[in-house]
Amino acid sequence: MASKTFRCRIVTPTARIMDEDVVAASIPAWDGSMGFMVDRAPILTRLGVGELTLDFPAQGSGGGSRSYVVAGGFAQMVDNRLTILAENAIPTETIAVSEVEAELRSLENQPGPAADAKRALARAKIAAARSAAGSGI
Repeated sequence: MASKTFRCRIVTPTARIMDEDVVAASIPAWDGSMGFMVDRAPILTRLGVGELTLDFPAQGSGGGSRSYVVAGGFAQMVDNRLTILAENAIPTETIAVSEVEAELRSLENQPGPAADAKRALARAKIAAARSAAGSGI
């Protein structure tokens, strides 16, 4: 029977975050959410800001899901290997919503694209952390 998994790697400028087999992945592409499963057609896309979710097989990693907040970078799927090169990849379980909300409030009156990007990342962190808390991820 053919494998129902593919290899997924998440790498940031400072660390290799993970390198494991997954059964599905959902990423925030710059133009909307994009899903990946085994034998997907090759693609290269730019990452947006948002939640990246990985579903693991029952054996090996113990099943279940894991999610990260990513901001900027690229994702490439070729030959059942998904490589995510992200500027940031923050595990949702490490996000303290109250701290991020305070950060967001401090950014409210700051103008410019840099502040816009920081606000988008803060909003994505809050949404992902709340989603994970509600779903038990």
